[in-house]
Amino acid sequence: MSASVNETRDEGRAALAAGIGCYTLWGFLPLYFHLLSTLGVGSWEMIAHRTLWAAPWALLIVLLARQAGQVAAVLRQPKTLFVLALSTLAIFVNWSIYVFAVNAGHVIETSLGYYINPLMNMAAGALLFRERISREGAIAIGLAAVGVAIQTAALGHLPIISLGVALSFCCYAILRKQVKADAQTGLFIECAYLAIPGLLYVMHLQTTGAGHLGAGMGVTTLLLLAGPATVVPLALFAWSARRMPLSAMGFLQFIAPSLQFAVGVSLGEPFTPLRALSFAFIWLGVAVFAYGAWKKTRVLATP
Repeated sequence: MSASVNETRDEGRAALAAGIGCYTLWGFLPLYFHLLSTLGVGSWEMIAHRTLWAAPWALLIVLLARQAGQVAAVLRQPKTLFVLALSTLAIFVNWSIYVFAVNAGHVIETSLGYYINPLMNMAAGALLFRERISREGAIAIGLAAVGVAIQTAALGHLPIISLGVALSFCCYAILRKQVKADAQTGLFIECAYLAIPGLLYVMHLQTTGAGHLGAGMGVTTLLLLAGPATVVPLALFAWSARRMPLSAMGFLQFIAPSLQFAVGVSLGEPFTPLRALSFAFIWLGVAVFAYGAWKKTRVLATP
């Protein structure tokens, strides 16, 4: 067997490990915020530290990827900077909904949002970019819609958290699709936008005595870990996505909400039979979606 074949297989295994790693980290992220909450850290303080400490880590990723020149080029493009400002707003909304939901004991609802997000992305692609929806895709969207309707009945109101998480991340994906720059470059500029208000809010908390930075080794370490907890999974995702088939990433992306769902149940969140039925429809839709992605890749691979 040639060395090039071995190298390709090794890279494939590394990409698979990176993909599993990023979605696993995202899946257990609620436990990180839950732990900070038990130490008395409020949601806005968590979000501020996340936005502040993500910036230097994003810069490190840019330097390791040797994309400083691309960052400098983007900084000379007002239109691109404007689109990135909008995507920054979308991801900030997503992070805020997520952190507040987790701290309010709604982890299961956030997991539902990330289950339906790829289906929402597919629908948005058809509406905005005239992308064709396959038969499996249409069935998956229909099943997800039934699941959301049952979840509405179970909660007594629309699953606002789930829809907010999915819609904000869908908007983020649409906006980033318009940016002609690598993921690391865009992420750094987004983090730089957010770092300024994050720094100001952290300074305000610290000067008024309400901040937890420096209040103890444990809580200080956890707050500083907000940077890598945000950027490392994104970096692993970007690296693996360039080296893995679409079908494989389609399967892996459901690791995170599955783990989040398990975390929510383990934390004692209510899971009634009606909510279970709603998730059954969502999971069925996910299975149909994943099958459609796998079949499409198999067709493209056929000579």
